Amino acid sequence: MHVLVTGSSGLIGSEAVMFFDRLGFRIYGADNNMRADFFGAKGDTTWNRKRLEETCAHFTHHELDIRDREAVDALFSENRFDLILHAAAQPSHDLAAKRPFDDFDVNAVGTLNLLETCRIHCPDAVFIHMSTNKVYGDRPNKIKLKEHETRWDYDDPKYVNGIPEDFPIDQSLHSLFGASKLAGDILAQEYGRYFGLKVGVFRGGCLTGPHHSGVELHGFLNYLVLVALREGPYTIFGYKGKQVRDQIHSHDVINAFWHFAQDPKPGEVYNLGGGKENAASLIECVDIIERLSGKRPELTYTDQNRIGDHICYYSDLSKLRSHYPGWDLTYNIEEIIEEMILFMRDR
Repeated sequence: MHVLVTGSSGLIGSEAVMFFDRLGFRIYGADNNMRADFFGAKGDTTWNRKRLEETCAHFTHHELDIRDREAVDALFSENRFDLILHAAAQPSHDLAAKRPFDDFDVNAVGTLNLLETCRIHCPDAVFIHMSTNKVYGDRPNKIKLKEHETRWDYDDPKYVNGIPEDFPIDQSLHSLFGASKLAGDILAQEYGRYFGLKVGVFRGGCLTGPHHSGVELHGFLNYLVLVALREGPYTIFGYKGKQVRDQIHSHDVINAFWHFAQDPKPGEVYNLGGGKENAASLIECVDIIERLSGKRPELTYTDQNRIGDHICYYSDLSKLRSHYPGWDLTYNIEEIIEEMILFMRDR
């Protein structure tokens, strides 16, 4: 099997490369290290690309910008892919507001370039699009909430298992990042429903793991662990630090993709996160890190939350589990954090 992975030097892309390399598949990675352009030296993923080249026998790196339509077409013309995993993205709310054209060109136009080129050159391939829970905008904040000592939680029995896929996506505040990702999300669905391509859309929660080049603007848990180990400064933006996210290990993300690839359902959408069982607030994560490492960040607090930020979000995994009963989470949140602590100390 020939697999194309966009964003192959990032967290999800690199996990996919390792996953499919172990299966003996031929893997083509497409990445131009835009994360360094977006976030500076701390976001540079060169170290991860080199690691993949040194350890993955079936991997070839291609320095490719998905905004370059001719270059994308050339790659597809020269190769025939059985599986395309599209994980390249501009991932930051704040950066999107500063660089709206770059944000939209990567997240929406780049996605269109890949989908249309796939339709022309390899219409029988499975195409997996990595979307985001930010397509729901700030609508989850309209759900009735209850405040506990260390976290917020839903106070509506309809959402006892989290946010489902039929949750409304429009008439809300998304940030420009959320809007560009929503455009890519709808495009991917349409190529599955209109053209019949084997497209699956996965709306990620907090995707995490040791191979993330976490920065303040993206990669919450990885960045929090890194700052805690250095006992450096960390700013909490609003909601008393009780804002909740569901954390999912990158391995469990790729395993979900692989289940879909073996039984694709064109145009389907799945929420993909750690679910209720892996949901934790920011201050709860700080406490877990301290318990496992003996270190904690130097916290400061501001009442000003980030625009469009969720107060509480965790994914309802019911649909994914019903369609693919062989898939489930294999990492809990403590195991995720412990692995990151060990990896960062080794580095």
